Amino acid sequence: MAGASKNSRTTVATHKFFCSCGGEVAMKTLFENGRLKNVAECSKCNRVERRPKDFK
Repeated sequence: MAGASKNSRTTVATHKFFCSCGGEVAMKTLFENGRLKNVAECSKCNRVERRPKDFK
C-alpha cells in the first residue's frame, strides 16, 4: 500500500482579486511601529485596504 502522502494530494488554489477599477489586488507587508502589517493594494489606482475582500 504505497499510496501518495496526504500533503501531495492537496491542491493549491490561488484566487486573484480585482479592484472595481480593473486593477489586480496584491498583498503587501509593511513594517510600522515595530509591527508587521499586511495590507492589500490595487496595482492600478493604489487604493489600500486591510484585506482583498474589501475591494468589492
